[in-house]
This record gives sequence, structure tokens and C-alpha cells, in this order.
Amino acid sequence: MIQRVQSVYLFLASLAMFALYVVTIANNVYLNGIPTAIKVTGLFQDVNAMQTNIKPFVALTAVTAIVALLPLAIIFFFRNRKRQITLCYSAVLVIIGHSFWLAQTVKNATDGIMLKSSNFGVGLFLPCIAILLMFLAIKSIKKDEALVKSADRLR
Repeated sequence: MIQRVQSVYLFLASLAMFALYVVTIANNVYLNGIPTAIKVTGLFQDVNAMQTNIKPFVALTAVTAIVALLPLAIIFFFRNRKRQITLCYSAVLVIIGHSFWLAQTVKNATDGIMLKSSNFGVGLFLPCIAILLMFLAIKSIKKDEALVKSADRLR
């Protein structure tokens, strides 16, 4: 059913991935002497006291939306728990791949500048949180499956 705890975990995983659009991945990275913020949508610099997107990441932005919609779509496979578990594991792999792509994009955008821990933004940790929530959802789906099997034995 949709009101199960795994639905909450999957929804929160989706929210964590959608939050990448709002938060920064890296802050105050100096590119050509100008402080730059790196978001999933592109590189942002202060131009005339306004944040301006100087280099958009169109493909990464589109793929982030698709990856963020995956956990929401998995919620609606509640009738087939085995498929839901398989899709959750697949979504974890997709999120890991997306995280790798995100890291490579940041590395290429900074032209090899070493980032310090003070440069890291919240967006760097959101995919990890989404993966953790996906594993919690898998654990809850397995509990549901065990409950249904035990109820079937009683019949």
C-alpha cells in the first residue's frame, strides 16, 4: 500500500535528489580569481551583485530530474514487492552512477583545483542520504514481504 513506511523513505530519497537543484555542491571555488558556486544546474558567479549562471550543465540537470523521479515511481510498484526491491537496488546503482558523474563534472569545471573541506556544500552529501534512504526502504519492503508470507502461512 502507498501509506507504508517504505513509501516515506522513497519519497524522502526523491526529495533529497530534488534538493540538488536548490543547494550548492561547492561554494567559494575561485575560478580565474572570481568566487564561484557550483550547483547541479551549472557554475554561478556574482555579476553586478546577482548570481549568474555562467556555464550551464544541461545534461546533468535533466538526468538529475530523472534520477530524482525514480524513487517516486518505485512507490507505485507496491503490489509487486519483489519488483519493488529490484527497482530499489537498480535506483541505488543509478544514484551511484549519477554521483560519479556529478563528481567528474565538478572536477572538470574547477580545472583541477583541489577543493578544501570548507568548499563542500550540502549538495555533495545529498546523494549519500538518498542511497541510505533507499536501503531503509528496501529493508522495510523486505519486512512487508515477510509479514505477508507469515500471514499466508496462517491461512
